[in-house]
Amino acid sequence: MSYLAGKIVLAVEAGAPNNGKSENTTTTPVKYARVRGRIHPYVSAQAFRRWVRDTMTAAGSVPSTVERVGKAQGKAQKATTAADPARFADDDLFGYMKAAAKSKDDATTLRDSPFMVGTFMSVEPVRVTEDFGVMSRGIDEPVLHSHQFYTADLAAPFLLDLPRVGTFTLAGKKGGKANYLSKQEAMKAAAAIEAGATMVSFRGQQALRLPLETRRERVALLLEAIADLAGGAKKALHYGDRTPALVALVPMAGGVNPLGFVVDGAEDGSGLRVRGDVLAQELEAWQGQWEMPVRIGWRPGFRDRARKEFDNQAAPLVGGGRVVMDHPRPLLRGLAEEIRAGACDHWFDDPQR
Repeated sequence: MSYLAGKIVLAVEAGAPNNGKSENTTTTPVKYARVRGRIHPYVSAQAFRRWVRDTMTAAGSVPSTVERVGKAQGKAQKATTAADPARFADDDLFGYMKAAAKSKDDATTLRDSPFMVGTFMSVEPVRVTEDFGVMSRGIDEPVLHSHQFYTADLAAPFLLDLPRVGTFTLAGKKGGKANYLSKQEAMKAAAAIEAGATMVSFRGQQALRLPLETRRERVALLLEAIADLAGGAKKALHYGDRTPALVALVPMAGGVNPLGFVVDGAEDGSGLRVRGDVLAQELEAWQGQWEMPVRIGWRPGFRDRARKEFDNQAAPLVGGGRVVMDHPRPLLRGLAEEIRAGACDHWFDDPQR
């Protein structure tokens, strides 16, 4: 297995964790999309990845440095990280693009993110509420303002390409796609952290690869950050626990995600559904392409009716050991510990075909 496919559900209770661009100076709208004419609030992948990145930093991971240039420097506005994935775990896991100035000979470098995540879309249409507020303390003319909030279950898929964690492909002789790293930059960074990186052939390209211990640790950090996730806007007014209410994980040989229709919203508008019968059919269809067990974390008290239906439908899978269930936090942190201990080392290389 070389991919960890999954789906995460966030429960937003009267919150506004991700806001859109204001249309005027007094209203803060939430982000939403229209699906078949109805409103589905969402949290963007960019916002979620920022929450994960910040949670990793709060846990002690050293973040990549960020440089911003713009009008003050008389240049086009842009912000880039250090673009040093050998040194910084977040550059490695979340990728980056660092465009060089046209006037310089430096190459543009980029790294596709091994951690891919979708938009956290509400599983059912909801009515967004607009809250009206006034600032009137000690002033003659009150300042009026408003913002939007909603209640919804937001679901998104994700995929982690484990062999690419800590593996940096180098530019080919024929050019083409921009570099992930130049060989000199990669070896310099690797030496700086005394990582003992080695050259390998990876998916048809020459690549520099960090030691397995470092790669294990980075994946474990990512899973632990999702387990302890914090972040989001309007916390002073709405607070909001952002740890996953539900998470499903399955190791896959290829980059497909069989959980897309397992966790979604009912077409009759009755809310979140998690279908054990669909999971059984998907696992049968992908026989030989996934590894036991499918891990499902479900917070107690979250959508009890859906949980009961899933327990009944998935009973044969659970009884056969193909599915294990737990609270999301111990489930994610337990998997992180398994990875640290080397129990999942075969996930870090592409399977032989």
